Order: sequence, then C-alpha cells, then structure tokens
Amino acid sequence: MSKVQHYLQFSDFGLADYDYLMARARVLKTKRAAGTLHQTLQGRVLAMIFEKNSTRTRVSFQAGMEQLGGSAMFLTSSDTQLGRGELIEDVAEVMCRMVDIVVIRTFEHSIIERFAAHSRAPVINGLTDDFHPCQVLADIFTYIEHRASIKGKTVAWIGDSNNVCKTWLQAAAIFDFKLRVSSPPGYEITASTENSKHYERVIDPHDAARGSDLIATDVWTSMGFEDETEERTKKFADFQVDRDMMRLAKRDALFMHCLPAHRGEEVAAEVIDGPQSVVWVEAENRLHTQKALVEYLLLGKIKD
Repeated sequence: MSKVQHYLQFSDFGLADYDYLMARARVLKTKRAAGTLHQTLQGRVLAMIFEKNSTRTRVSFQAGMEQLGGSAMFLTSSDTQLGRGELIEDVAEVMCRMVDIVVIRTFEHSIIERFAAHSRAPVINGLTDDFHPCQVLADIFTYIEHRASIKGKTVAWIGDSNNVCKTWLQAAAIFDFKLRVSSPPGYEITASTENSKHYERVIDPHDAARGSDLIATDVWTSMGFEDETEERTKKFADFQVDRDMMRLAKRDALFMHCLPAHRGEEVAAEVIDGPQSVVWVEAENRLHTQKALVEYLLLGKIKD
C-alpha cells in the first residue's frame, strides 16, 4: 500500500502545512463570497461515516465537497455492515477502493486509527473522544482573520478538558502560543501533557481569563457522557464564561465556542451573543478550512 496522508489529529501536520491551509482557506472563502465557481474535485467522492450526531461537521463537509465539484455520501453504522459487527479493517479495505476520501466521526480514537491503517484513501477525523482537529483548524483560521498571527498569544480554555481542549494543546505547540486551561478537579488534562511549555493549568477560571487574547469553551457534557450531566452541572457551576470573566481578558479578546451552546450554562447569553463573540464566523469557517484540507489531502498544494 502506498503511503497516504491522513488527518487524525492536529499534530499530523506541521507549521508549513498549516500556513498553506490558512492561506488556501482565505482564497476559497473569497471565491465563495464572490460567487466564483471553483471545482477542483470533479469526479471525487467523499464518504462520511458518522457514529455521533452532527450539524456543522456534516453540513460543512457535504456542502464543501459539492462546492468543489465532487460528491459526498453520508453513512451511519446502521447504514453499513458495521452495525452487524463487520470489522472496521474490512470496511476500510473495501471502501477505500470505491471512494477518494473518508471522514469518520466516532467514539474511541482507536477506531479511526484502525480504519486509517487499512485505507488507501485519506482519512479525516471528524471528531473522536480524544481529538477534534477540524474544529481547531477553523478556530485558528478565525483568530488569524480577526487578529492576525496567534503566535505568542494567550488562549484561555474554560471548562471540560475534552477533545477540543486537547486539540488546542497540540495547536499551541505548533503555532507557539500559550494555552491556559481551567477545569474543575477531576476534569483536567491528563498528566502526560502537563510538561508542555505551551500549557498552563490554572485553578481559578478568572485567573485563566485574565489578560488572555481569546477565551474558548464548550458544553460541560460532551456526547457519550450524558449520564454524568447532573454531576457535571454541579461541578462546573463556577466555570461559566460570563461578562465579568470577559472583562478580565484583553479589551480586544475574542470569544469562541464550537457549538452547540447551552446559554446559561457554560456561557452567558450576553457573551455568546455579544460583540466579542465570533462563534458564527467560527462555524462558517469550518466550511472553508475543510475545503482547503480536502483539496490538500487529494491534490497537494495548488495555486489558482
């Protein structure tokens, strides 16, 4: 099997790759805004295998692929023999002979690793319990759009140290910024990552927010952890991003949330709907950055 580039976690790419993707996403976004037809992937097929529900990931990949001239098919485990126990390795061996690229949204990260190990088509992580690289790709593009380089900046992550948070930590090492994480006891990033020079654990979320350039958060209860909702609601009560917390950040600090959001829980309505929030642009940018990503994995660097 020839070597194929997958995108399973943020650290799969280096800074040069990301510099290209940021520039390419800007080009694609400009073309989209101008109504310019841009179809570099005619005849290419994207398969989406989703074991978790999705709005932004599904719509952005499907719309993006069709805008690039290709097509996309959406599959759940019940739509395939995966739902009847077929080995993920066998599914990969067959599917990669029929489609050009695959997006998988699932639970354990090992599932996507097993699939990728047996796929001759590029595989993209659409979300696993451990990482969500496409989200942070869009987040950093959004920051650069609004504030230029993120190098040397301080990002405050408030709340659960979930898959998005872990991906932000990988991004910090590549883009050279500081990630402050404030989570309730028992919900911190695992000890193996605590020695990173780009990571700082902060007990008080207000201290994490103080002087930051960007504050980001996510729901307190991620998919797959619904049985912990009541317990998490109590333990995260002091970790809501509200107006007072935003005032501790720099005056031009941005607020991000990967959505869906629960106003009155992890974020106050006055923040997510306020002037520092860029969540809607952030969501739109999933489209543009993922179009750049799919192009890059299939065609390499292109200019047009």
